[in-house]
Amino acid sequence: MAAESRVNPAQVKKAVAALAKHLEKVKAEGKTQLFEEDGDGDYYSVMLSTRRVPQKGSNKLVPVKIPNPLLNPDKTEICLIVKDHQGEGHKEAKKKVADMEACGVAKVLGISKLRNNYKPHEAKRQLCDSYDLFCADARVLPILPKLLGKSFFKKKKQPVPVDLTKKDWAAQIRKAAAATYAHVGAGTCIHVKVGTSGMEVTKVAENAIAAIDNLVQHVPRKWSNVQSIYMKTNESVALPVYNALPDPDEEKAAREEEAERKAEKIAAREKWRAEMESERINTEAPPAKKKAKK
Repeated sequence: MAAESRVNPAQVKKAVAALAKHLEKVKAEGKTQLFEEDGDGDYYSVMLSTRRVPQKGSNKLVPVKIPNPLLNPDKTEICLIVKDHQGEGHKEAKKKVADMEACGVAKVLGISKLRNNYKPHEAKRQLCDSYDLFCADARVLPILPKLLGKSFFKKKKQPVPVDLTKKDWAAQIRKAAAATYAHVGAGTCIHVKVGTSGMEVTKVAENAIAAIDNLVQHVPRKWSNVQSIYMKTNESVALPVYNALPDPDEEKAAREEEAERKAEKIAAREKWRAEMESERINTEAPPAKKKAKK
């Protein structure tokens, strides 16, 4: 059962309203952004800061459910990356997409074509900018970072995994398009988009409240490990919506966990040294003398 939210919904609504006014002011003054986050206009985002650095960083996207999808299902263009072998499997996937009900898939791209036709950086960048969302067969996800390059990760448009072993591909793709995604890295800050500049303020606030509650479920130790939560747009200041009070028990647990982690590293290092020393001794040992024949 999910823990009760510690964020005041009224505070979130107030923050969203203030950010909306900021966007209106920027638009009225005719200012343009020098550096847009992903080239797709302004987004409202939630930034969650944890008390502790995660033990392992990851580039994997964490799906976060929201009541109001950021992508318009009638206008969204999706690129579906599928598994194939030397081109075989790609045609079958294209036929299946053509026969199923509309779900926004504008292009089906096989791994072979991705590997052969998108080697230059410029080709990868153009591919990244050509579609609103990239979905990929979960079975090929591990090999995609090398094939796609930095553009996708810089613009936070890395492919979303979908289970294409199931029969209803359309349902899987619609489910992927309806969620937003958190980017959980190696640091203490988790970022997730919760609205676009074209959405109603009330819907952005609903998304933010739902995203915060769902995102906390992916944080180790849940609310105990949440230090603060902010809301912002691409280039606005970050507005606080939650700040945790000092927690002696959590701080003690953090120190104990850090000490345990250091002890594990030291033990692993000593084990490695012992193995290397044992291997050295065996290598340097003189060969056994052969017995003389009588």
